[in-house]
Amino acid sequence: MSGYRVAVVGAGAVGEEMVKVLRQRNFPASELYVMARSARKQVIDGREFDVMPTSEDAFDEIDIAFFAGTEGEKGASQLYGWEAVRRGAVVIDNGDDYRMDPRVPLVVPEVNPEALDSHQGLISNPNCSTIQMVVALAPLHRRARMRRVVVSTYQSVSGTGSAAIRELESQIRADALGEEMEIKEYPYQIHCNVIPQISKLRDEFPGYYGEEIKMIKETRKIFGCPDLAVTATCVRVPVMRAHSEAVNVEFEEPITAEEARSILASSPGIEVQDDPENSVYPMPLFAAHTDAVYVGRIRQDPSRPNTLDMWVVSDNIRKGAALNAVQIAECMIERGLVSKK
Repeated sequence: MSGYRVAVVGAGAVGEEMVKVLRQRNFPASELYVMARSARKQVIDGREFDVMPTSEDAFDEIDIAFFAGTEGEKGASQLYGWEAVRRGAVVIDNGDDYRMDPRVPLVVPEVNPEALDSHQGLISNPNCSTIQMVVALAPLHRRARMRRVVVSTYQSVSGTGSAAIRELESQIRADALGEEMEIKEYPYQIHCNVIPQISKLRDEFPGYYGEEIKMIKETRKIFGCPDLAVTATCVRVPVMRAHSEAVNVEFEEPITAEEARSILASSPGIEVQDDPENSVYPMPLFAAHTDAVYVGRIRQDPSRPNTLDMWVVSDNIRKGAALNAVQIAECMIERGLVSKK
């Protein structure tokens, strides 16, 4: 057999993107199945798939299962994730159900691929906003070791899902026509607005919403630094696709902006766009539908020693979900951690 039998569980925005990425990267799949709640035909990336209903038995012949998930939703991975592992599949889960589970590696291949070596069959994709930040921070952390991270995010509506994209589009049309706007996905209209709430408040960190807590805890786990000082403010903005982040990071040793720029420019998965005099910096408009993590506005914080500011932008559906998951699988294959049935 020439390749792996692969399943994508979930046929929404992330599931479709996973199929696209697998095909675009010529992933070594002998078979590619798409599973969802119910059977149907669905065209993905120009190919018609016979979408299968998800069931335990469906994983008997699967080598690698990508669970697409949607941020904040519970479902397929809770129902079928560990059962798929029991039946011999390696599961890569984009949902948040098992990210902090001590059995489960939380992996960004550019940052901590060694965490895969101790996997027990299920690997978690981090949160989209965490992924792009740690890709940008990891090369600098290796050079000077981080002491504190302060991040403010500007997150697109695609992070909520397809319904939120449609709602923003409908609100734009309604505003242009002077009609009443439909508001379902967020507490307020998102068109012409920013909303400093993503997910719900949690008792664990009083005053912090769930997305902010994910960034704190996931960053610590990925870097293996349980005491790393991290704080986050996560904001939803009226952008269709790609998240932006303002990151302030303090290091244990001095590191100049020039050195950071050079380190980042030579690091995998990163593209430096940093010529502020000529208005060159990352923007979601141009990051959408691309693979890189873009970093710019790299500068030294004059208020605090050993501290840099930077602006980080990446497509939350590509690198923040589908691409990272596929890269995990590719990395596992390279390390000899996946077998064929």
